[in-house]
Amino acid sequence: MPYYYGYYFDPTWILLLIGAVICMIASARVRTTFNKYSRVYSHTGMTGAEVARRILDSQGIYDVQVVPTQGNLTDHYDPRDRTLKLSQTVYGATSVAAVGVAAHECGHAIQDQVGYSPLRIRTALVPVANFGSSVSMLLIIAGLIFGIGNGSSSILLNLGIFCFSLVVLFQLVTLPVEYNASSRAMVLLQDMGILYPEEAEKTRKVLSAAALTYVAGALSSLLQLLRLVILFGGRRDND
Repeated sequence: MPYYYGYYFDPTWILLLIGAVICMIASARVRTTFNKYSRVYSHTGMTGAEVARRILDSQGIYDVQVVPTQGNLTDHYDPRDRTLKLSQTVYGATSVAAVGVAAHECGHAIQDQVGYSPLRIRTALVPVANFGSSVSMLLIIAGLIFGIGNGSSSILLNLGIFCFSLVVLFQLVTLPVEYNASSRAMVLLQDMGILYPEEAEKTRKVLSAAALTYVAGALSSLLQLLRLVILFGGRRDND
C-alpha cells in the first residue's frame, strides 16, 4: 500500500481538518458557556475555594490543599502532591460556573481517595502518553527518511503509530474520569445545599460543555490515528 497520494494533494488531510474544527467548536462552547454563567451568582455567596474546602471536608479529605493557580480554566487536581489548584476565575469567584468547576475538581480528589479505577489507570498512563506524544512523529519521520527498501523503515513507521495510539488510549480513559467527576460534583452540590435546583441546572451546562472538550480531543486524536494507519499502517518495505 503506498504511503502517499502524490505531491500536491493528500485527501487524508480532511481527517485532520475535521478534528481541528470539532476541537475549535468545543473550545468556543466551553468559553462562552463559562463566561455566561460566570455572571450568575450562587445564593450562598461562597467562593470556588470555599466550596472546594467544604466538599473535601465533608468527605473526610483533610490532607488536600486548595490553592490558586495562574491562567483561565487551568483548574486541576494533582494526585502527586494532593493539591487542588483553582484558576483565578474560579478560586475567588462566587458564580455558579466557578462553584461547578471547583466541585468538579473535588470530584477528582474524591476519586483518588476511594481508589476509582479509571483515575488510577489514567494516572499510570500519563508518563506513557507523554512519551508516545513526544516520539511518535519522530519515529514516523525517521521511517520516511529511511525510505522504501530499508528493513528498518516499516518497523519505525509502525512503532510510531503504536506510540501515538498510547496517546489516544490516554484520552479515551480520560472520558469516564471526567464524566464521573462531574456526576459526583452535581450530587454533592445539591445534597449539601450549596446550589438550588435552578442554579444546579446552570452549573450542569458548564460542566457538560467542559466535558465535550475531552470528547472532541479524543475524537480528533482518533481521526489523526486513522490517518496514520491509512498512510503508513501495515506498510511493507517492498511496496
